[in-house]
Amino acid sequence: MFLHLGESIVVPIKDIIGIFDIESTMYSPDTSQFIRLAEEDGFVERITSDKPKSFIIAEVNKKSKIYLSPISSSTLCKRTNMSYCEL
Repeated sequence: MFLHLGESIVVPIKDIIGIFDIESTMYSPDTSQFIRLAEEDGFVERITSDKPKSFIIAEVNKKSKIYLSPISSSTLCKRTNMSYCEL
């Protein structure tokens, strides 16, 4: 099964490590630094130019990848039925 993250990006649900709300997690300096460093290293993919509502950590081709999605974490979690989503 696949999860549509926005635009034309889909990821196999089995490859998803976590789905996080960007508003609540960006208050943490550690999370902000993590995303910034991942972006500098080329691990972040912005799905749209709109302000992201969530970020998704996935393993793609045996490498970690972070997607910045315009879709809320609660909507993405409902689509997956994952019990370990950060809401």
